[in-house]
Amino acid sequence: MKDGDYIDVSNWQPGKAGKIYMIPSILSEGTEETALPPQIRETCNNLDFFFAENIRTARRFLSKLKLEKPIHDLSFEEVNKHTTFEEVMHLLQPVMEGRDAGMLSEAGCPGVADPGADLAQAAHQMGIQVVPLVGPSSFLLALMASGLNGQAFAFHGYIPIDKQQRQRAIKELDKKARQGETQLFMETPYRNEKLFQELVRTCHPDTRLCLARDLTGPQEWVKTKSISSWKREKPKLHKVPVVFLLGQ
Repeated sequence: MKDGDYIDVSNWQPGKAGKIYMIPSILSEGTEETALPPQIRETCNNLDFFFAENIRTARRFLSKLKLEKPIHDLSFEEVNKHTTFEEVMHLLQPVMEGRDAGMLSEAGCPGVADPGADLAQAAHQMGIQVVPLVGPSSFLLALMASGLNGQAFAFHGYIPIDKQQRQRAIKELDKKARQGETQLFMETPYRNEKLFQELVRTCHPDTRLCLARDLTGPQEWVKTKSISSWKREKPKLHKVPVVFLLGQ
């Protein structure tokens, strides 16, 4: 999706379009009651049309909210990393005609390291109002608890898998962290411990590394230590969501 792409809005009437609500979902199973504000359920109760990164996950999430309307009465359209620009524009047609919709990601806040950003960008180009709702964001929660610089930071999402690119990325992240800008990133849960080992092996001994594990969940903990201190520990990170932070 790029600026300058042609969009046919000849049949669109200003003020007629619906809204798109960016709806945060849970980070950890069973936390619907503790991690989500009441506004999430209230908004979902008023919608019957949803965009979702994964429709199955979205259905399960909405079922656990115990909405007033049956799940089978709701409509879903999938928006993921494979959805093209043309497909996104086509999917927005009901909103252009006045229907409100919600956007749900797999976990946390849609639009943050998430294909929901493409939907929001298309909506802005079409003049559709995008409404963000309050809810759990793993990287913001991690930053809050880390003790690292919260005024200058960068969130990188998932770092490269390729061995050489990954090594270069880690060195660059460490360099920026030592300049005072907190660096946040993630990894697929089953590769967490390998990434931890690479960080400990590559980063400067004085760089501080924060591990934020299973945020809002039953195995939650957040620990910040120097790389040299982490070398004496082997935290259990396998197959559990973790946000990694590097800083001073």
